[in-house]
Amino acid sequence: MRILGVDPGTATMGYGLIESTAGRLSALTYGAWRTGADSPMEQRLLALFTEMEACLGLYRPEEVAVEELFWGRNTSTAITVGQARGVVLLAAARQGLPVYEYTPLQVKQAVVGYGRADKRQVQFMIRALLALPEAPKPDDTADALAVAVCHAHSRRPARA
Repeated sequence: MRILGVDPGTATMGYGLIESTAGRLSALTYGAWRTGADSPMEQRLLALFTEMEACLGLYRPEEVAVEELFWGRNTSTAITVGQARGVVLLAAARQGLPVYEYTPLQVKQAVVGYGRADKRQVQFMIRALLALPEAPKPDDTADALAVAVCHAHSRRPARA
């Protein structure tokens, strides 16, 4: 099962593709797409959509997992993250892929075993769980891999 995890954002959108085979997880590719703060929002969203569609076409994941929107005190940040999430949902829908959503608490609980884990703990566990040579950078990339791992641990096997 190939799972694409996404940590949405308009400045930086992390992605991580993992494969889950017989309970073993491995990272196939991961990174982050960046957009310039000086570009108009519609151009930033188009760039992210283009990257997302290219990734889906190239790697052919079977499922997409995305971090749910966390409403903090900064509504303007929440709105832009919501727009980035829309890009992810649209690109997945165009490919006919199911999308699964997880809260940051669920992701940290699944990966670290503690829902209030910090970024360093998540990076450490992602590196260990996926046998990576070093912790993925930037944080958005580690978070995207964590979302994919959370989904791999949470999904129910299909019935025969």
